[in-house]
Amino acid sequence: MSGARRPIQPIGVPGIEPGGEPELAQQPEFRWVDPTTLFVDESYQRNLSERSVHLIRRIVADWDWRRFKCPIVVETPEGFDIIDGQHTAIAAATHPAISSIPIMIVEADSRAARALAFIGHNRDRIAVTATQMHFAAVAAEDPDAMTIDQVCRRANIRVLRVPPGSGFFKPGDTMAVGAIGRLINRRGAMKARQMLEILGAARMAPVSAAAVKAVEMLLTDPEYSGEVTPDAIRDVIMTLGPEAEKEAKMFAAAHSVPLWRALGVIWFKRQSRGRKRTS
Repeated sequence: MSGARRPIQPIGVPGIEPGGEPELAQQPEFRWVDPTTLFVDESYQRNLSERSVHLIRRIVADWDWRRFKCPIVVETPEGFDIIDGQHTAIAAATHPAISSIPIMIVEADSRAARALAFIGHNRDRIAVTATQMHFAAVAAEDPDAMTIDQVCRRANIRVLRVPPGSGFFKPGDTMAVGAIGRLINRRGAMKARQMLEILGAARMAPVSAAAVKAVEMLLTDPEYSGEVTPDAIRDVIMTLGPEAEKEAKMFAAAHSVPLWRALGVIWFKRQSRGRKRTS
């Protein structure tokens, strides 16, 4: 992992007219307040779901000021209305050791303006992907993430932070970090590496989650494991290339099976027929 740091730099925005009037607008104000003095306008804010409650409990259990993001609020005659950050505010109110939190106060004179700001916060947000979280976990020296990193390196599999801009993956590229992590949990690092080595040697591009599970099935399922070798799997993957996954999608739809199982079946049938022809 590289330890390089990069400064924030402006990017080119040809054809874009910068919006707003920063020189005229009032700058945000920061203030420490009791989180129980904040309000949520339910006319445009979502109610708490089971997932929300789970998130709040996790924030409380793992409270860390280094992860804290200030709720963004608007001051109204009735008090402070939250535009963004109600989960954080509720977690702070729930935590017995937290009596006050910093908030960022912005201007929005009407409910419509506040609702529009709420939409903007939720629309203009890029979700952190599983692969980005993986790289952050490796940098944080998380043992599970470091094991995934080591297994992939030894198997000639390359985890990408983001998909290639061109849309073309190179042999061994993968975004399937979750599937690889689950494979390691089920089979251990050594066996997982041996399975991934097959996909790396086959120059698969990209190494998909379906492919990871399909190889595992062929090497561990009693129905297949005695009838196929790692070399045979490698060869059939190289021979069929991307066509195998296209065929697997049709097979999965026709037989109501997961894509990974359908892919494994396609690979097995093709290598099995080839072996019979040479016998």
